[in-house]
Amino acid sequence: MDFGFGSVSKYTTIAIVLVILLSWSNFTSTEAYDPLDPNGNITIKWDIMNWTPDGYVAVVTMYNFQQYRHIQAPGWSLGWTWAKKEVIWAMIGGQTTEQGDCSRFKGNIPHCCKKDPTVVDLLPGTPYNLQIANCCKGGVINSWVQDPATAASSFQVSVGQAGTTNKTVRVPKNFTLKAPGPGYTCGPAKVGKSTKFYAQDGRRVTQAMMTWNVTCTYSQFLAQKTPTCCVSLSSFYNDTIVPCPTCTCGCQNNSTQPGSCVDPKSPYLASVVSSPSKNNYAPLVQCTSHMCPIRIHWHVKLNYKEYWRVKVTITNFNYRMNYTQWNLVIQHPNFDNLTQLFSFMYKPLTPYAAINDTAMLWGVKFYNDLLMQAGPLGNVQSELLFQKDTSTFTFEKGWAFPRRIYFNGDNCVMPPPDAYPFLPNTSSRQKISLLRLMMALLLSLAFFVACV
Repeated sequence: MDFGFGSVSKYTTIAIVLVILLSWSNFTSTEAYDPLDPNGNITIKWDIMNWTPDGYVAVVTMYNFQQYRHIQAPGWSLGWTWAKKEVIWAMIGGQTTEQGDCSRFKGNIPHCCKKDPTVVDLLPGTPYNLQIANCCKGGVINSWVQDPATAASSFQVSVGQAGTTNKTVRVPKNFTLKAPGPGYTCGPAKVGKSTKFYAQDGRRVTQAMMTWNVTCTYSQFLAQKTPTCCVSLSSFYNDTIVPCPTCTCGCQNNSTQPGSCVDPKSPYLASVVSSPSKNNYAPLVQCTSHMCPIRIHWHVKLNYKEYWRVKVTITNFNYRMNYTQWNLVIQHPNFDNLTQLFSFMYKPLTPYAAINDTAMLWGVKFYNDLLMQAGPLGNVQSELLFQKDTSTFTFEKGWAFPRRIYFNGDNCVMPPPDAYPFLPNTSSRQKISLLRLMMALLLSLAFFVACV
């Protein structure tokens, strides 16, 4: 068989393609990358505070180091698999969802005997003797930028049958974090430097007997099969309103999936919203063409000599969710010249070092930080005033519209670029203006002749 250079090149190319495809099909990653928050993660610190006769007492703390992604109701649940035959004697600030089989114990019964326990946070209002710092918020953890004081959650656990020294204790395996659904992938626990604790007066430092860390990263692809939000666009210079793409977050399919959406004019709307399923956090959305729980509308409102103004509106179409501590991340090249913002909080994000083109917006506390469920009050809005940079500013080719928008950390679907409201053709405006000018001159001339 003749294997010339061309034949070898062809077969080599085919082999490379097959190898790449196979590697993709077998690729499993514990990392997720967000270009607007490349270092964002949730870090779990497991600090052994003291030893007991058959184990230890540890404080487990989850730190949300994500700039804008938070854990909302019904909160987090943390799971792992014990390396040996450990049991949980007692907990403060949290509880396991199941006790498991503790029949082998006589007298003092452990809090949990499961090989793979799942822990949840306690609710607000828990008695003080069952609380520790950063606990009892129903599993809600705010983002690091939005509210760093509430960006952590902790519980204390007393572990038995675990070993009583650094050499005999074993690190748990297979950590899982749900917040409240899938989306986070946790790496293995790694023993690190012991955490140091400083006294309030700063004159004494203590440290944990042993510390291990677990890093969990978020992937929107793992969190849900369909998008959760979409973007619509409009402008003062064009009558066209570009809606969210049809079926962005699913399609209306009441014939095969009855109850997939609710008609706002339906007489049964009140009973559906107030039904016992209201504690179900699966979205129940208003029937729309896009079927998204959240829509963000960007409207180019006004054009001044040295400034231009934008109106941003967030609308909630979900009948089952009040979005507390919501936030919006917008990428646009003019954010380095943002002059004024109305009724929202603002912080610039610089994922690309010196380039300031990304902004994080969120509601003012006790004013509009609660985005209410679908209905007449289910929206919040603000206006942004930008100063023009003559070297880059233009209304042409969609420049005035955002490049990317996130709601609560999820990337929202933008309309296709060719559908953006376009600037009217300049030559057409000139022709109309000339025609009007000629008609005005003719009318003036006729009036003059009539007067003579």
